[in-house]
Amino acid sequence: MKKEVYPLVSIITINYNNAKVTCELLESLKHVTYPNLEILVVDNASLESPNIIKDQYPFVNLICSDKNLGFAGGNNLGFINARGKYFLMLNNDTEVDAGFLEPLVEKMESDDKIGAVGSKIIYYHSKDTIQYAGGESINPYTGRGSFVGKNEKDKGQYNFCSPTPFTHGAAMMVSRKVIENIGMMADIYFLYYEELDFCERIKRAGYTIWYVGASVVYHKESMTIGKENPVKVYYMTRNRLVFMRRNVKGLKLLSSMLFFSLASVPKNTFKYLLQKRFDLLKAFYKGYTWNWVNKDIHENPSIKITQL
Repeated sequence: MKKEVYPLVSIITINYNNAKVTCELLESLKHVTYPNLEILVVDNASLESPNIIKDQYPFVNLICSDKNLGFAGGNNLGFINARGKYFLMLNNDTEVDAGFLEPLVEKMESDDKIGAVGSKIIYYHSKDTIQYAGGESINPYTGRGSFVGKNEKDKGQYNFCSPTPFTHGAAMMVSRKVIENIGMMADIYFLYYEELDFCERIKRAGYTIWYVGASVVYHKESMTIGKENPVKVYYMTRNRLVFMRRNVKGLKLLSSMLFFSLASVPKNTFKYLLQKRFDLLKAFYKGYTWNWVNKDIHENPSIKITQL
């Protein structure tokens, strides 16, 4: 990157009842070498006071929502208040390398048709193990995707840039012009699948998405709601189907709904019964039946920054 080219980057992170973890992220951001950035923390109506964030890190713009807006809604609130040319959505349960921003900005600056870029994600508690080094396309019949390099030892084999179908939501940079063009994230999701939906809309608008292996982020993963609980099961089930309904058409959509009903439903029913996890079984069926009751899931998230 040319030394004189440092467009403003707005880093947006969401806090919900996890001020200590958020402060750990902010501590790592203090050492970032990129010289032109602002940091916005959106507190999603935490039950515990988030004031410790502002007390310890007065350079942060702390935005307190009066209700829990979820991941998409919280980031949308950040977009509205951000001043940057680029917006980096960064999970609060991450920490970063000092030089992680420069490669992302350099890639965005290299081509006007790049709409989003994502970092290499390493598991925080196993710092030689990859979580994400690019994505494989979502299967239009199953609604499943996969991460390139997942659980591989990081030996530098993915230290390159490449086009990718989607970024990891833990570290996703988008340009202001993209959001001005397509609108904000679809907050129907609340949790999970929202970044996949966002990436599909970005691609449909004619932009490309890139994985940038020179940018490294360490992810603690699932610290906000845990690794297996009813909230996660509900939203993962519900939103997998919402995503398919919004992004797949015709026979492929019919096939995907049949696959879920005839394969995923029996499989998960048996699994949760075997585990005697009746709370998870209830959450699974609640997420599944939501899609049969709620028909209108195609509302356009058309509010744009320039309208606010």
